[in-house]
Amino acid sequence: MVDLKSQYLKIKSDVDWAIQNCLENSNFINGPQVKDLEEQLRRHYNSSYVISCANGTDALQLALMALNMEKGDEVIVPAFTYIAAAEVIGLLKLKPVIVDVDPDTFNINAAITANGLSSKTKAIIPVHLFGQCAEMIGILELARKEGLKIIEDSAQSIGAKYTLSEGQVKFAGTMGNVGTTSFFPSKNLGCYGDGGAMFTQDENLATTLRMLANHGQSKKYFHEIIGVNSRLDTLQAAILLEKIKHIDQYNESRRAVARFYDENLDDIQDIAIPFRNPKSTHVFNQYTIKVPASLRDKLKEYLQIRDIPSMIYYPLPLHKQNAFSKISKVIGDLPNSHMLCNTVLSLPMHTEMEESQLSYIVDNIKDFFKSC
Repeated sequence: MVDLKSQYLKIKSDVDWAIQNCLENSNFINGPQVKDLEEQLRRHYNSSYVISCANGTDALQLALMALNMEKGDEVIVPAFTYIAAAEVIGLLKLKPVIVDVDPDTFNINAAITANGLSSKTKAIIPVHLFGQCAEMIGILELARKEGLKIIEDSAQSIGAKYTLSEGQVKFAGTMGNVGTTSFFPSKNLGCYGDGGAMFTQDENLATTLRMLANHGQSKKYFHEIIGVNSRLDTLQAAILLEKIKHIDQYNESRRAVARFYDENLDDIQDIAIPFRNPKSTHVFNQYTIKVPASLRDKLKEYLQIRDIPSMIYYPLPLHKQNAFSKISKVIGDLPNSHMLCNTVLSLPMHTEMEESQLSYIVDNIKDFFKSC
């Protein structure tokens, strides 16, 4: 699904030097590379403030903590996504309100989100799934109208651009009160371990986020609030400083892979290629097709036998996970999320894919449907 080694080998000398430099200086916690990375992220994604942390899940938790929510407050999340956003809501004794998603974009929109509103709603977490932004114009307007906070989960969409109604173009993660991202190795901008970051345009919120991530202290041994220990390792920051130089190229390589898949799979009647939100660019953390439920698992097995990996993101919607059976509030029957869990299949997608590999994948997919 991902070829991290080949990507590393192309920048090996730069990454090795960055790691060796850290080892020689032995400044492993909050070294200068951490601040340098935050500045590079701030500039690259036009954000007023960037605060790094230990991982993307911590970023979501810290964002909720910074917004001063109280036990029982409700936070709206999509049913079709990874567990992290809902998990931190539960950890903080808030209530996850699980709503359906649009069947084409895989993301929430304003109409779906509005169904989950109540007098206890305090925030919305739009997850920009698989590499493109949720329908933010409507979500931002809904939040403004209802006085709600927005935490964007852009772990899979760093670098995606969204055009707002007035024509202003913003990056994923920079439109809400806080945006979060992950530097998990398989992400578009990934390190060689865990890492994460938060984006905000609010100076006071940035100060709070930074304190929360560092034991609630503004200076050493002076703790103003209860926080956590969530720091990005200097070694990982050093690696990311080298990789961010190539992130635009990496994203374009992913788009090229997506174009190849599109051109070769679009004429197969039983495949729905990824929908493109006209307001958002797509950075293809995943290339996810939809296949009839009766064929999806058979296709996956067919590809596996031929040494072609594929993944099902995600086999169960959030409200069907045992962890949320007693703590969540579910809005409606969520038919779209159920349908997607039974029909989606993600194909290999990374920056080092060669045309011969892509041809082998699509030829085998075509052969499968010819034999059906």
